[in-house]
Amino acid sequence: GRFMEIKTISSKMKEQYGQKIYRLSLSSGCTCPNRDGTVGTGGCTFCSEGGSGDFAAQAQKELCRSAEENLNRQIEEAKARVAGKLKGTESDRRYIAYFQSFTNTYARNAEELAYLEALYSAAIRRPDIVVLDLATRPDCLGREVMDMLARVGSCAPEKEIWIELGLQTINERTAQAFRRGYALPVFEQAYESLKREGYQVIAHVILGLPGESREDMLSTVRYLAGLSPRLDGIKLSLLHVLKGTELAAQYAQNPFPIPEMEDYCELVVDCLKCLPEDVVIHRMTGDGPKKLLIAPLWSGDKKRVLNCLNRKIREAERGSR
Repeated sequence: GRFMEIKTISSKMKEQYGQKIYRLSLSSGCTCPNRDGTVGTGGCTFCSEGGSGDFAAQAQKELCRSAEENLNRQIEEAKARVAGKLKGTESDRRYIAYFQSFTNTYARNAEELAYLEALYSAAIRRPDIVVLDLATRPDCLGREVMDMLARVGSCAPEKEIWIELGLQTINERTAQAFRRGYALPVFEQAYESLKREGYQVIAHVILGLPGESREDMLSTVRYLAGLSPRLDGIKLSLLHVLKGTELAAQYAQNPFPIPEMEDYCELVVDCLKCLPEDVVIHRMTGDGPKKLLIAPLWSGDKKRVLNCLNRKIREAERGSR
């Protein structure tokens, strides 16, 4: 059974590096082609002004004399934010440099591409960084970007580069409804080229999109489970309705059903059952910034959600024996 061996990212990293690895949320300053008019304007309907990196340190290009200076300042700020969780001494700690908000391989011209290359190279070269983790869209991985990533990787060939692809769903109808801006074959192409070039790929899925049945959500996870070469990791995220988004306006006008905590946790367990054991689970819930959260309010109590998830996983384990 899948549950005997559920592999979370924290346990995998501990096993691999012999210590706890901390995540630093950073910002590249990129926007998104779904906002600046290239693919669309206004972004995906659920995306807030911060581009789902509402927790990330803000990149202020014009204030930075260089990408490296910007990076080092952000890393110090991000370390200060997680300081309460840190164990051990600073010289021993290791981190994931996580560029989360908007589309972190979206360069509109040669200057932006060069800026990203300098930023990511500076990150991966740091001795305290073990992984460079870039969240992006599959339609922002053209040849020039892939070449740039290869150059970044060659700065520190012993370190991992993770690429997180926002897929959310394989259902084209839903994808059009939230204005994803690309069709499934675009994901497939990006996935194949990333895997071919040796990157770890993590797929991001949103559970609870308006109009999706339980079966729709499970079919997205089954699709990911069947990818070849094998998917490295998955993030399962709950749909958050956040203030100021188009989704919030739709929800106010015509409230769509939002899962209760118990149902959501059961759904996550069913998703996990579909996945091969070596796919690493990077996230099972996701938390929206409390000051923006409209629904589901239960998701604001992360501890309670994780307890519920762990309980459901244990029940499933017992049931599978």
